[in-house]
Amino acid sequence: MSDIAKLEIDGKVYELPVFIGSENEKAIDISKLRDLTGCITLDSGYKNTGATKSSITFLDGEEGILHYRGYKIEELAEKATFLEVSYLLIYGELPTIHELKDFEANIKKHTLVHEDMKRFFEAYPAQAHPMGVLSSMISSLSTFYPESLDPNRSEAKKNLTVCRLIAKLPTLAAWAYKNSMRHPLMYPRNEYNYCQNFLYMMFAMPTEDYKLDPVVVDALNKLLILHADHEQNCSTSTVRIVGSSQANLYSTVSAGISALWGPLHGGANQEVIEMLEAIHEDGGNVDKWVTKAKDKNDPFRLMGFGHRVYKNFDPRAKIIKKTCDDVLEKLGVQDPLLEIAKKLEKVALEDEYFRSRNLYPNVDFYSGIIYKAIGIPTEMFTVMFALGRLPGWIAQWKEMTEHKEPIGRPRQIYVGKRVREYVDIGKR
Repeated sequence: MSDIAKLEIDGKVYELPVFIGSENEKAIDISKLRDLTGCITLDSGYKNTGATKSSITFLDGEEGILHYRGYKIEELAEKATFLEVSYLLIYGELPTIHELKDFEANIKKHTLVHEDMKRFFEAYPAQAHPMGVLSSMISSLSTFYPESLDPNRSEAKKNLTVCRLIAKLPTLAAWAYKNSMRHPLMYPRNEYNYCQNFLYMMFAMPTEDYKLDPVVVDALNKLLILHADHEQNCSTSTVRIVGSSQANLYSTVSAGISALWGPLHGGANQEVIEMLEAIHEDGGNVDKWVTKAKDKNDPFRLMGFGHRVYKNFDPRAKIIKKTCDDVLEKLGVQDPLLEIAKKLEKVALEDEYFRSRNLYPNVDFYSGIIYKAIGIPTEMFTVMFALGRLPGWIAQWKEMTEHKEPIGRPRQIYVGKRVREYVDIGKR
């Protein structure tokens, strides 16, 4: 800290320290503001509030930069596996060969879930949303592993909980889908890697010989890496504030899943498909809908274009665009929605209206197309998001607990009625 910010209130000047991050981001430290001045800050939605100091993810929306632990997202998506990136996020460094093998082996030990949990699935109606099922099932894991409730447990026990959670989430996610289809549940096969195993549990049937497509496996690996962490977003902030109460990791992640379920957060790629369906049902005239999007008096907005954080091109979209093209070419899927998507993509990349406003296709646009092409139903899109985001949530929880951060407790400005006398019910 070298700079000082000066704040004047009622003629009195207060000096506040300015903290400078490793990428030269600046933050005014207001942690003692209330003690000094009797005032608090008002920042609805915390858009300008740094709730923590973190060494996990660096994001620069103006420049279109995303780094995990200092590594460029482009390099990680091209060269790493999802479990390798998970290790990096959670433990701070890329694993050695031996560390990665041990990590993978520990996860494979715990892919099965307790047979009693199958009864929970049987109790859910077929139409139950898989995110609701997944959130409940993850929270329920704490009842099967009561040792996870101790906030002061050893590092070895914490790591065991981490491995259990990473191992079991794909199983529970795939089973949530199978249950909604009333299909038989497929048990994990540990000769498969992480992404292969999930696809097998999702799409295999006992009476069929399921073939894993390497192009699809690679696409899933990249998508999970691209979604693994994204700084202090809604669900990550939820994980940190729930975890700050020393709640166990299972219930903490369950809260993150619930936050992600909201359509303003994790539902963006689902909105892309719903938009494509609406255009298709209207006759498929892309030009008509592009004109509507340009009309400032028309409420219609193109889903999957631009990003509230990235003011330039979403760096994740650059990576996944080629993967999307590879998947569509390899699978040869004939789907009118995907044809509409390709036309919209062409317009957004070439039309000056969209280019000048940086309304480029984002990662949600391409991820929705890929998930649809490989047969993942729309309601499962946010589940896929949760599957990718899990290591980021764990890393954020781990960092917060290791830093012994205090319980989260935002302030408020009260705007209600002032003190009033109670009136007996007969006189009201």
